[in-house]
Amino acid sequence: MQNFEWSKLPFGYFKTDYNVRCFYRNGQWGEIEISSSETINIHMAATCLHYGQEAFEGMKAYRGKDGRVRLFRSEENAKRMQKSAEGIMMAKPPLDLFHKMVVKAVKLNDKYVPPHGTGASLYIRPLLIGTGVQVGVNPAKEYMLVIFVAPVGPYFKEGFNPVSIQIARDYDRAAPQGTGSIKVGGNYAGSLQPSERAKAEGFASVLFLDAKENKYIDEAGPANFFGIKGNKYITPESTSILPSITNKSIMQLAKDEGLEVEQRKVPVEELEEFEEVGACGTAAIITPIKKIVDRKTGKAYEFCKDGKAGPISTKLYKKLQAIQFGDEPDPHGWVSFVE
Repeated sequence: MQNFEWSKLPFGYFKTDYNVRCFYRNGQWGEIEISSSETINIHMAATCLHYGQEAFEGMKAYRGKDGRVRLFRSEENAKRMQKSAEGIMMAKPPLDLFHKMVVKAVKLNDKYVPPHGTGASLYIRPLLIGTGVQVGVNPAKEYMLVIFVAPVGPYFKEGFNPVSIQIARDYDRAAPQGTGSIKVGGNYAGSLQPSERAKAEGFASVLFLDAKENKYIDEAGPANFFGIKGNKYITPESTSILPSITNKSIMQLAKDEGLEVEQRKVPVEELEEFEEVGACGTAAIITPIKKIVDRKTGKAYEFCKDGKAGPISTKLYKKLQAIQFGDEPDPHGWVSFVE
């Protein structure tokens, strides 16, 4: 792997040596298993295939200058997976099992953790599926948790450079009392049509409005939305938004920098008042936005007039990334080590 061009990695699947698996049967979780297979053998009547009993997480491992490999807020990912499992009646993986599996998956694939300074990291994908057999609409009695990893580059090809996104009023990502606040595959399946249409029309992603009134900002494609107005960091509050661990962390860093943080309903018209806007999530940390176009009305909101990310977004991005890679102190105890 020494001659590998880590800095040119895309964000996508990359075959590594091992993944780890654990099965829930007869009311309890079994032993952690190591596999080199990229496939899963499941029954054709498994609930994940018929009734959407599927949840996943996204997290990363980072190699520091000291060579040590770091995980960022992995317990939050474990808790969020438990919430997702509870939301669609799957067996909840215990926090310690989740952590042990993540550490094992990373250690087994240590050679794929990109070197420090390349801008790349090791993406970790925990996947929980219903493997038990059901033909009637009922939760399964058996489940499988699998964790695989892959070295990745930036989620958007632009990296930390401003992108254009499109408001899609004719599609809803998730209902207010539905599954929008948990990380299940159906939320993403429902976003594919407007997202692919936006890409075909020259945009990096899509901005969804609330499903009930269609006038408040919800999710920014696969990420949370935020805006900067004066000394305020503003991000939407909604029952159909996935609580982003990255956004939660940025909100704390914003407070540390003396910004006032507001989590509230954000009318789409308020876009005119923001000096900076962006999308944030595990895959990209922060993706600055230079233009938002309302597909229905044609109205455009423009930012980053000099073509560069705004100063506050840049500062928060660099601060969080520095903590993740161990380049700066970790005042909130977010980082743990893979030993």
